[in-house]
Amino acid sequence: MKYKININFDIFTLKHAFITMIIRKCVEATLAAENVDVPCEINVLITNDRGIRAINKASRNIDNATDVLSFPMFQLEAGNPPTDWEEYLDAETDMCPLGDMCISLERATAQAKEFGHSVKREVGYLTIHSMLHLLGYDHLDEGEQKKQMRAREEAIAATIPGMSRD
Repeated sequence: MKYKININFDIFTLKHAFITMIIRKCVEATLAAENVDVPCEINVLITNDRGIRAINKASRNIDNATDVLSFPMFQLEAGNPPTDWEEYLDAETDMCPLGDMCISLERATAQAKEFGHSVKREVGYLTIHSMLHLLGYDHLDEGEQKKQMRAREEAIAATIPGMSRD
């Protein structure tokens, strides 16, 4: 399957290649697990807390840093991808532009330390989380939606070496 994963860094990090590899693996694993069988494009921005705070304020009017932001291009149904993607394809690229995500590497590093796991696990988990948002999942309620999303995150993470909680 052809995926175009555009990863941009607006911060300097020696972990550039490492972070890029993790994100690519997690995007591809999520698309496969969710049975997305269409060429698609995803844009990823890696920033710091200051950068994500500015994006959060501009896009959601929330003046706080966060770990990840997701901007889906379409309103898809969680766990039920379209059988016909034709109406979602970009005429110029013949790809489905699923949307954009923004990850604070600064926040991911702090959370990895706080939760007692690796930066790889945290960046990967945030990528899977964001991909699920792009594919229609949400966790606005603290009940079924959140449980469904958490279960998918863990199931997908378990398929990637070094990503499970164990």
